[in-house]
Amino acid sequence: MPVVEHDLAHKRFLIRDQDAIAAEMTYVTSSPELYIIDHTLVDPAYRGQGLGDKLVDAMVVYARENGIKILPLCPFAKGRFEHYSEYWDVLHK
Repeated sequence: MPVVEHDLAHKRFLIRDQDAIAAEMTYVTSSPELYIIDHTLVDPAYRGQGLGDKLVDAMVVYARENGIKILPLCPFAKGRFEHYSEYWDVLHK
């Protein structure tokens, strides 16, 4: 089971496979209460395993725990937020 790490210093959520980064989602902090997802990337060797979804899930959990709203600008994250209503409580409107 892949483990999602939150790298606060580099403003990203990531999944590693040993020393390689298998998947990464970066964000910009617009304010302490608003994070903007600007990029999601899954290494081609790891695609089809749901790693992008795991990154979005981890960020949503973090947002809920910390009173943060999310503005998804990258196409992948934006599509997930549009499709899954369970994320809407942290969606910046």
